[in-house]
Amino acid sequence: MRARIVKIGNSQGIRIPKPLLEQTGIMEDVELEVEQNQIIIRPVSNPRAGWDDAFMAMAERSDDVLLNGEENISHSWDEEEWQW
Repeated sequence: MRARIVKIGNSQGIRIPKPLLEQTGIMEDVELEVEQNQIIIRPVSNPRAGWDDAFMAMAERSDDVLLNGEENISHSWDEEEWQW
């Protein structure tokens, strides 16, 4: 598929057809990268996607209690010598 570079204000851009956007899942923000003279366009990943659902599930299981500092939360890693 070919696209024409068009002037957009002081910049230039291309119009991306809706079927391509739907196929790639791109809806809003994108990340741009140049690799070997090619422009790579990727949807911005949301590393916290799904957290709301996970927190609600934790609350339903009463697994969302705050640690007040009195609980023993040590791990065997605490006992081992770390090497950097």
